Amino acid sequence: MTSDFEAVTVETPGNGLLVVTLDRPQSANAMNTRMGHELLEVFEDLSLSPDAARCVVLTGRGDKVFCAGGDLKERKGMTDREWQAQHLVFERLIRAILGCPVPVIAAVNGAAYAGGCEIAAAADFVYAARHARFALTEVTLGIIPGAGGTQNLTRAIGERRTKELILTGSPFSATDAHAWGLVNRVCEPEELLDAAAQTARRIAENGPIAVRQAKQAIARGAQMSIWDGLAFEIEAYNRTVPTEDRREGVLAFNERRPPVFRGV
Repeated sequence: MTSDFEAVTVETPGNGLLVVTLDRPQSANAMNTRMGHELLEVFEDLSLSPDAARCVVLTGRGDKVFCAGGDLKERKGMTDREWQAQHLVFERLIRAILGCPVPVIAAVNGAAYAGGCEIAAAADFVYAARHARFALTEVTLGIIPGAGGTQNLTRAIGERRTKELILTGSPFSATDAHAWGLVNRVCEPEELLDAAAQTARRIAENGPIAVRQAKQAIARGAQMSIWDGLAFEIEAYNRTVPTEDRREGVLAFNERRPPVFRGV
């Protein structure tokens, strides 16, 4: 993974935690082409090398905005072909976040509008600052959500609520997002990153192979019938049985000590 990013900051504070920050505060952390490519690189690298991290916290720079969506200043004057070429990067990014083998926690530190809301919805779960606001405003620009918004939001909060929010483009609060099921926890702004990091570290302490298999079983199984989901779960479970981590977990329990998982 490269370190010469311009629109994204990547930090490795230790213990398997990777903190990815949308870092264009002068532009409300809006998604330009450069940011799209850099985030895509981060998440595709994790797919190729899942041992590089055990959990990801995805947040925005500053205390007001997580991500304002696509950078409309950059998009001004784009031809249809240029617009679609850029959007392809964003489409691939959302798929990379959804397909990331390690858990992704979105720590929404402020406004998450349009593509920013879609990025948050693509994470495995969301913590939000109390003052954060969400919106899918694309219809007010004559387009629709095209980075998973119509799909991920529906799966999180239901069809009728999603229709109301997308068709009106109306913003909603972190408290509403929590009540409806998009946000897992609402935090005081100064506690948000610590809360997300604490949860990420707890995940990172667990068997990494088991975590990856559990994430996949939940995500894939949710799209299947219960019977197909049960079959998929057993296939994921069986992948953990012949691992050193499984043996270490049982041994550590019997020796009354914390396990030391190595991901093998």
